[in-house]
Amino acid sequence: MIQQINNLPANMVGFRASGEVTEEDFKNVVIPQVGKLVEKTGKLNYMLVLDTPIKEFTAGAWMQDAWLGIKNLTKWHKAAIITDSESVKTFTDVFSKFMIGEFRAFEKSQQDQAVAWVSSETGA
Repeated sequence: MIQQINNLPANMVGFRASGEVTEEDFKNVVIPQVGKLVEKTGKLNYMLVLDTPIKEFTAGAWMQDAWLGIKNLTKWHKAAIITDSESVKTFTDVFSKFMIGEFRAFEKSQQDQAVAWVSSETGA
């Protein structure tokens, strides 16, 4: 499931993934909130806290995640992935080199730093 994280700065959205993550999670939670932010600010500052292994994302969830990236390709500004998985951190670092915007991985203990970085206006 994906839940929106509340009480974040107004220029960003954040989500927490736990248990099984499905296509409906993206359609009902992530995509509408991302759309509202992009409409309001013209850019996408995004944070995802992974409290579940990547293997818990269904095929439909991966498709919706890809669609989110493509649909907002020119709007990405900053994205933080918060995880303790070394493979996800490595993927995020490599992925950042090919995407518009700036992507960074943070340890779970660094969530406050991730929020500060994503919401800052400097950078990408």
